[in-house]
Amino acid sequence: MIALSVNLNKIALIRNSRPGNYPDVCAHAHRCIMLGAQGITVHPRPDLRHIRPDDIYALSAVVRQYAQIEFNIEGNPFAPATSHYPGLMALVNQARPRQCTLVPDSAQQLTSDHGFDLSKDAARLQPIIHEIKRSGVRVSLFMDPDSEQIRRAADIGADRIELYTGPFAAAYMKARDANETKEIFQLHCEAANHAHRLGLGVNAGHDLNLHNLQMYRHLPHLQEVSIGHALTVDAIDAGLEQTIHNYLRLLKGT
Repeated sequence: MIALSVNLNKIALIRNSRPGNYPDVCAHAHRCIMLGAQGITVHPRPDLRHIRPDDIYALSAVVRQYAQIEFNIEGNPFAPATSHYPGLMALVNQARPRQCTLVPDSAQQLTSDHGFDLSKDAARLQPIIHEIKRSGVRVSLFMDPDSEQIRRAADIGADRIELYTGPFAAAYMKARDANETKEIFQLHCEAANHAHRLGLGVNAGHDLNLHNLQMYRHLPHLQEVSIGHALTVDAIDAGLEQTIHNYLRLLKGT
């Protein structure tokens, strides 16, 4: 079965728009887990736009109550620490999630929009990957569906890749039966098969939703999807319980 990890960034973003702790990110995480989600994902940034360091520590305590639930911390390991943000590595070392997904986003990006270029970043990523793995945390790299780049990910010690699905989702939104959508999906299938042959696990994320997952869930060897924006929007329309149910049913293929 493909695991559903609920990204809580948008819940934190809503909370941060007002004083106080409403909605409560930890309470929301607990409810998603009780409704069947297999993981919780967060992506802290130095600008503290959504998830904050205190959220990481609190959510880590929540997830530890459930033996089979994965806590996944995403982020850029090269983003500088500030007086309010201790840096991704400090957060990971303190929280000890089950998975850390390294992402090459910058302070100027509204959201992640490309994978790592390991022809440039491999040398400085490799010791970071090894440090994270020494603490017992699985490492996933945010990657485009490029076979050579994926080979480099295996070479520097990644455990998994997370395929960046933004272009696929954009093409699907325009016309799900268009050649462009099918061509992009085929690239992702080839990348997933290549990753599997190299011993890498395969995750995916970015703009996946109840519509485009009808195609994307057939990706070979897909183990986990991380979904936040669309799931939060769907919950406004259908309620959180029905939304989680809809995603889980789709990922099970029922």
